[in-house]
Amino acid sequence: MKTALVLSGGGARGAYQVGVLKAIADMHPKHASNPFSIISGTSAGAINAVALASSANNFRLGVKKVEKIWATLHVNRVVKASAVELLKNGLKLSASFFNKGVARGRPLALLNNDPLREMLSQVIRFNNIQRRIDAGYLEALAITATSYATGNSVSFFQGNSDLRRWRHNKQIGVPTVLDVHHLLASSAIPTVFPPEKINRQYFGDGSLRQLSPLSPALRLGADRIVVIGVRGHSKTSIVARRDHMPSLAQTMGHIFNSAFIDSLENDLDHLLRVNELLGVIQNEAPHFMGGPMRPIDTLVIRPSVDFDKLAGEHICDLPRGLRTALKAMGAGNKSGGGNLASYLLFESAFCKELIQYGYSDAMAESEAIRSFFALPPLK
Repeated sequence: MKTALVLSGGGARGAYQVGVLKAIADMHPKHASNPFSIISGTSAGAINAVALASSANNFRLGVKKVEKIWATLHVNRVVKASAVELLKNGLKLSASFFNKGVARGRPLALLNNDPLREMLSQVIRFNNIQRRIDAGYLEALAITATSYATGNSVSFFQGNSDLRRWRHNKQIGVPTVLDVHHLLASSAIPTVFPPEKINRQYFGDGSLRQLSPLSPALRLGADRIVVIGVRGHSKTSIVARRDHMPSLAQTMGHIFNSAFIDSLENDLDHLLRVNELLGVIQNEAPHFMGGPMRPIDTLVIRPSVDFDKLAGEHICDLPRGLRTALKAMGAGNKSGGGNLASYLLFESAFCKELIQYGYSDAMAESEAIRSFFALPPLK
């Protein structure tokens, strides 16, 4: 049975995934290897996926390495966020209108993510991925990005030699040797981070056109799936949300939710309905052959944290330039725009809290997790 880990996008919310993985690692033996045959990541989830895959020989150590990345994170390690830099990029965006919206030189974006490129190149040993695959600790790693040229959702995967490329509708699987370019492409939030060029095409955030986030893992042969969601549990009342017209930050936050979260939730609902249908068929007609369709055992961990509220409390941690820009857009608890801030709050204090929430939520589901991985119950 091949177990897959699916890590969705969500910007800074990706720190929550680390907390869940930390709890799962603590439930396994101390020196256990990676329990996932297949790891599939998109956007921020792609960074976590690659970091885990490169240390697949020791699951707990791999999670600690990923935790260190998030726990020591600061915005200036991800983007150049000074007031001068923001103003310069804003002027370039405005100037592009006189060039039919096309950039001259660097791709257009509000933020320069060169620091992220440098950090990922330093902290992730991409050469280890193939070593872990060859040693049998991992069968495949997939990173999904969106092609601006074709609109296709492209899953770049590295794995065993018997895996083949695929094409279905607008979804494509391409075998390759993964590197920092694929990570930057998968996490390039439109207009926020610049697109990344791979071969002759520019790619952006993988969540944009990924209508079936579970598909790469299934096409790579997964029989069971662990999904860590990043949809927060909002405690804001409906009445409170009707106090004012939606701010720009609030509007963009909903757009980000649609890209990063809604597709995953819809795909999960579809998978669960198919599982139920196959269960009914097997009960009514035990000898019926379902063809390629098969039940997929699924474990889903969902956040209990209110991302909007928590982000509103941490906006003060951001550099002044970015903080001012977000507040001007209405990113705060009072204006209902904390949602947008939760995707961009690459600060250690915020990330550490998310890691702790992820750990607590997973521990609350410890019985289900132990049962899924066939681990002995706590004594």
